[in-house]
Amino acid sequence: MAAEQARRVRVWDPALRAFHWLLATLVIANWLLGKFGPGVMTIHFWLGYAILALLGFRVVWGFVGPKHARFRNFLRGPRAVISYLRHLHEPRPSLWPGHNPMGALSVVAMLGVLLWQVGSGLVIDPEDFVNIGPLADLAGSDISHAAVGWHDLGATLVLVLVLLHVAIIAFYRLWKHEDLVRPMITGWKWVRRTDK
Repeated sequence: MAAEQARRVRVWDPALRAFHWLLATLVIANWLLGKFGPGVMTIHFWLGYAILALLGFRVVWGFVGPKHARFRNFLRGPRAVISYLRHLHEPRPSLWPGHNPMGALSVVAMLGVLLWQVGSGLVIDPEDFVNIGPLADLAGSDISHAAVGWHDLGATLVLVLVLLHVAIIAFYRLWKHEDLVRPMITGWKWVRRTDK
């Protein structure tokens, strides 16, 4: 990376990095348990509670965390997203500090789908008398039965978003020559020299 072009700065704080890797691990494990796990989903439920706790942390951290963790510092309007998309095809690093405008949208999409997934899991009643969500009685039978379909849809959306996430990371690495994985491990990232 040319020194006149970029500088290496600490972007991702330890709490955000731990959140990211814990969430990735739990979501993958829970998705696999949901699709291929045992008939009794006790572990699936407990991992779901852990995911809910992580999502709660991320929402709070999005308001009180360090600069690049805060929603107000990385969510951009349509104009910024379109401007960023115009240069996405260029085979050079974006050198964007924190989440780029498209990455910010993917964060919001993933958080939203995971909240949907946890919410539907809390109220689900698949009528098997075993794997009933803890809030199914409060939601009522119509909602808790409908939540089975919502939860299945959510599982598909989670898979699509995870695969898209991995594909984008590969695209940035192979086409744009920008490593997005190492910064999420170390916290350090190359950014444009004018950015702070």
